[in-house]
Amino acid sequence: MGAHSPKAGIRKEKPGRSRAKKWADPAPLLSTPCQEGILQSLPLPSPCLAQVQPLTGTECGQGFPPGLVPLPPAQAGRRPPRQAKGTWMGGKEATMSSWSRERNQRTMFLLLLSVASAQGVPPDPTACLVFQSVNGTSIACKPPAEVPRRLPADTIHLAVEFFNFTRLPAGLLRGAPRLQELHLSSNRLHNLSAELLQPVPGLKVLDLTRNALSRLPPGLFRASAALHTLVLKENQLRALDASGLHGLTALRHLDLSGNQLRTLPAGLLANVPNLRVLDLSDNQLEALPSGFLRGPLCLERLHLEGNRLRALAEDLLAPQADLRYLFLSDNKLAKVAPDAFRGLRRLDMLDLSNNSLTSVPKGLWASLGRPTQNLQYGFDLSRNPWVCDGHLHDLFRWLVDNKEKMFFQNDTRCAGPEAFKGQTLLEVAESR
Repeated sequence: MGAHSPKAGIRKEKPGRSRAKKWADPAPLLSTPCQEGILQSLPLPSPCLAQVQPLTGTECGQGFPPGLVPLPPAQAGRRPPRQAKGTWMGGKEATMSSWSRERNQRTMFLLLLSVASAQGVPPDPTACLVFQSVNGTSIACKPPAEVPRRLPADTIHLAVEFFNFTRLPAGLLRGAPRLQELHLSSNRLHNLSAELLQPVPGLKVLDLTRNALSRLPPGLFRASAALHTLVLKENQLRALDASGLHGLTALRHLDLSGNQLRTLPAGLLANVPNLRVLDLSDNQLEALPSGFLRGPLCLERLHLEGNRLRALAEDLLAPQADLRYLFLSDNKLAKVAPDAFRGLRRLDMLDLSNNSLTSVPKGLWASLGRPTQNLQYGFDLSRNPWVCDGHLHDLFRWLVDNKEKMFFQNDTRCAGPEAFKGQTLLEVAESR
């Protein structure tokens, strides 16, 4: 497939590894009508932005907390900063883009810095940046700024990143009951208080990327019924309790990638009925428990790449009839059950690259359907030690029917027998 193909835009996240980028379908966090002069976005994803107005005691109902510096109003006759695509927003509805794992973790800090720079405001390195929109107040703190001891009551977005905190300042979230997004990435947090999220029951996004968490306290999410995006990637989690996600009834996106998980409890996902994206990539999983994906959840995207999985059981994926993207690359898969893909009639992408597959059971590919029915974004079987003998006859026929959807055809080669060693699977398939 050429560079214009869908996979070309979502592949190769790390050099030297056969991985697909992990992205989620857009799902707005907020949607508000924008008045004239309000921007939809700046160079990075942002909430619907108003021209910056100073915060005063009369506007906020209270004085501005120490350590926070509001940006001044736009100069008369000066246009607001240009959007990334060079268009202007006025009188239209705008939305806040959903959090995406591929976007820069410093989104809010850079966004506010862009606003300040565009208006000729020299940033104060000792203070957090604050921005007031039609939705509420957004605050971004980065060293050497001091984290404020109290927040404006209308704070909806808080980013406290790159501070190397081992623990959060006491009472950080008190007085901000409207908080919807909390970004705490790139610190050194070892532990979280079980009471951390109690003051913010409306929280929708929690990002704890790149910390040092080895466990989650019991009951952490008991008051987090509104949370739909939870990012715990690149921590040191070794195990999770079966009840670790209790309370997250609205959760749609769970990212546990880049941890040290070796096993997972069978009931971990029993109480997250709205989960659509599950990322378990780059852990140390050798197997998943029987029935792990059973229950009310309806996954659309499952990331298991970069683990140590050796076999794909027939009952693992069967409950997930709505699954569209399945990433299994960079494991040690040597065995796939004959019915492993049975029922995955909506599957759009399958990545089995860089495993230990020499053959697959008869009938495995037939369960995926004909070319026009699914796999519209393609499949990848490259970098496996395929033995191109009679055991692959079923696969050969399927490849001929689906060759236009096959990625990295030149890297999908026979390891044996000697007569076919080095030839591509497609060449051998078409010669039969």
